[in-house]
Amino acid sequence: MMKPKSGFAACALALVCAWASAMATGAESARTAVFDLQGHRGARGLRPENTLAGFAWTLELGVRTLELDCGVTKDGVVVVSHDSSLNPDITRDSGGKFLEQAGPPLHALTFAELQQYDVGRIRPGSDYAARFSEQQPVDGQRIPRLADVYALVQRSGNRELRFNIETKLDPLQPELTAAPKPFVEALLAVIRGSGMESRTTVQSFDWRTLALVRQLAPEIVTVALTDQQPGEDSMEVGKPGASPWLGGLDVDDYGDSVPKAVMAIGAEVWSPHALDLDERLVAEAHRLGLAVVPWTVNDPKHMERILALGVDGLISDRPDLLRSLLETKGIAVPSPTPMR
Repeated sequence: MMKPKSGFAACALALVCAWASAMATGAESARTAVFDLQGHRGARGLRPENTLAGFAWTLELGVRTLELDCGVTKDGVVVVSHDSSLNPDITRDSGGKFLEQAGPPLHALTFAELQQYDVGRIRPGSDYAARFSEQQPVDGQRIPRLADVYALVQRSGNRELRFNIETKLDPLQPELTAAPKPFVEALLAVIRGSGMESRTTVQSFDWRTLALVRQLAPEIVTVALTDQQPGEDSMEVGKPGASPWLGGLDVDDYGDSVPKAVMAIGAEVWSPHALDLDERLVAEAHRLGLAVVPWTVNDPKHMERILALGVDGLISDRPDLLRSLLETKGIAVPSPTPMR
């Protein structure tokens, strides 16, 4: 099913043609012999998500990659947050009271205004609290700048840790965030300003940002996030027209192959929902030169099943459990980084 391509899609396809040989080399570098143990939002199963305290604890545990999310404030500061608007399940106001409903979008607040909120504790009795009953609160945590996270790791002396940064945009709700280009430009300025181009990957469900990163910073590896679960489908395989999440690409133009669509956007790593993955898809992705790093697996039995597929890494809210499992299988894990 071929159709006229949007500007983003045309750009992406042109980039693929121009970089075909370079991508093969880049993809091989993305696939390494070192298993990519990633702590999701730090390690939100055990510490407050996307906070400096959470990242410091995850460093002490020992992971290869910090997975985190970013947004852009009203005054152009790149901050670390999963939610485009303040999440009432984890956000308290300056008086210590949990928000009664979703707060304003981060993009509507300056960084100084954002610092009035405490994100170091889960609301008791919430579904979030039930899911992560072992999370230890760390009161006084603020939504950090991405630059603060980089600085934390630089102070630690860890020269090997990597960063997998998700751009949190929603093409169905563009009013909640900066537009793709200024968003990506702000992000790239922080990555380059911290000298972390070689240690950072940029991931997204919104493939418009992946095409822009490939255009503006081809030295940075991009990661295509995908989700085909009911009610969350970002790919829309077999449905008329292109999914709004794919930057103008239509997966059906690639024989309904999600890995081939990932290649077409110029990504070197495919990060699917773990329940969407099977051995055949992992093999197809590997034949294309893609690394495969699914998300987000917290149960050891599920981890066992995913590892048996031959994936290159795994994202988890419980990197402690994943680390223990890898050790039992004789798979090398990163050394802990003392933070005190």
